[in-house]
Amino acid sequence: MQKILFDLGDITKLDCDAIVNAANKTLLGGGGVDGAIHRVAGRELLAECRTLGGCNTGEAKITKGYKLKAKYVIHTVGPIYSGKDSDATDLANCYKNSLDLAKKYDIHSIAFPAISTGVYHYPLEEATRIALTTIDNWLKANADYDIEVIFSCFDKRTYSVYIDIAKKLNITFI
Repeated sequence: MQKILFDLGDITKLDCDAIVNAANKTLLGGGGVDGAIHRVAGRELLAECRTLGGCNTGEAKITKGYKLKAKYVIHTVGPIYSGKDSDATDLANCYKNSLDLAKKYDIHSIAFPAISTGVYHYPLEEATRIALTTIDNWLKANADYDIEVIFSCFDKRTYSVYIDIAKKLNITFI
């Protein structure tokens, strides 16, 4: 069964197979959700990330979750918003490549933050539409794969935007 859920809270506290880290290209920690994930996971996460050689925008790499409840962390690098068409493509690739990696590692529950909407300044409504559309399309293309996708929203505004846009797009969620 496939499900889409929305959670208002801290992604590092979610009990799921994998959480997605909105990382920078070095994968060595940073601010926002990236810093929070590294703090909770512990030093071992940073040590493993050092072996990965960074990550390009739109791509995704996987590590263990260490001290997190999640078994895995999927690191993806969102675009720094510039208003170019390539921003939307890169952001969509973050979601698609993270889900492809989840399927490869037999992950059946995954939580995403609002990638690129913090210090990378992607407009929340536009980023949400891309995230929901990309995930909905991936789920339809992989209809035989059971997965629960959680959108972890760090504040009430983000949560409301995700709910509103999901309704406008006629995306079924719990």
